[in-house]
Amino acid sequence: MDGLHAQQADSLSHQFLIQAEIRPRAEYRYNYILPPVDTIAPDIYITQRNRVSMLYAWKKWLIKSDVQEIHLWNETDKISNVGSINFYQLFLESKFKALNFRIGRQAVLFDNGRLFSNSPWAQQGRSHEGIRLMSTSKRISTDLLFLFTRKYDTTFDVLYSPVAGNKYKYLLIYQFAYKSNKRFSFHTINAVDFFENPKSKDLYARGTVGGRVEITNKQWYYTLNTYLQFGQYPAGQQLFAYYLQPEIKLTLKSSVWRLGAEVLSGTSAQQSTHQSGNFDVLYGVTWKFNGNLNAFTRFPKDVAGKGLVNPYFFVTVPVSKKLSLRSDFHLFFTQYSLLNESEQKVNKYLGFESDLSLKYIPIKNLEINYGFSFLKSSSSMKYLPKIQDENKLAIWSYLMVSYTFTVVDAVHYHSP
Repeated sequence: MDGLHAQQADSLSHQFLIQAEIRPRAEYRYNYILPPVDTIAPDIYITQRNRVSMLYAWKKWLIKSDVQEIHLWNETDKISNVGSINFYQLFLESKFKALNFRIGRQAVLFDNGRLFSNSPWAQQGRSHEGIRLMSTSKRISTDLLFLFTRKYDTTFDVLYSPVAGNKYKYLLIYQFAYKSNKRFSFHTINAVDFFENPKSKDLYARGTVGGRVEITNKQWYYTLNTYLQFGQYPAGQQLFAYYLQPEIKLTLKSSVWRLGAEVLSGTSAQQSTHQSGNFDVLYGVTWKFNGNLNAFTRFPKDVAGKGLVNPYFFVTVPVSKKLSLRSDFHLFFTQYSLLNESEQKVNKYLGFESDLSLKYIPIKNLEINYGFSFLKSSSSMKYLPKIQDENKLAIWSYLMVSYTFTVVDAVHYHSP
């Protein structure tokens, strides 16, 4: 409901809206270690998100809040347990014609979600705290954000907090989007995050600059996403890394076909211990790009700092207005070879993943999602802390139901 009723009519005086969402999800996992927890997950795991979203708008202002409770079922031998109670969002926003601001806890989603996403799949989502300046016209939109983290309450499991995964001290973001017509668009994101050395309390800066170009020609779509990352880590390493994502898409009446690849640079053996080539995807999503199993989600840790090359092929078939099917295929390689016990290089090929997803909307506001994924590992995977037995398939499956409904929708207009 973020940004709901962003452009209010001039005659609108007051609006008060309350919506609720109930979203249980059951997951089955076999033969792989689930991030971000370095333990083997239970075979069957059930979570549920209960969220109440409220919006109060008057004239040129609005207040937005999303209160959520993350519930755990069948976890640590407990039938029921509260994972977290928190605000996913809580902000004040202006609604003027030229320039607007938003202050408070807020979701941040830019472009395709690769670097900054609200993480819709995660039950807790992802949000940030700070100030956002926004300007939007017919063809151009710009945003400037100043964000920060602080010490958060640890009463509940931090895994289910929308802000606990943000490791920066301060974060500056500038995004610019331009769309000339239906055929061409350009999007750039420039960010600097500052980290604090826990011992010396010194601040270290990491910069990320780049963008994405999109070209559409009838049923064909082409895009190239590129970013550079540089600066210094708190450990003292000098960073220079890069990210590439070329993709081509064909849209037909009966299906949509996508072919592309992702390259996240790593650190070669020739680089000194004071240098790093590891690209980090910042605060975006990974399952959307690197497979539903989330085998590679923490960079550089999940690839041991050796980078990731991920060619992919996606097919989406809209069976009807209510039902759609999607099949994803991924190949995984390290950019640089891992080393075995004898310090010898091993094959860069890590494995093959296949994801099957189904989305069904039987009635308005009710959505049912089902997915089944497997990963066939190569022998090189045993040198990464991801798979329990590389000779067996890693399997993940889920069933998720989401139901949203309006509790209150009260609108008052000025008399003409």
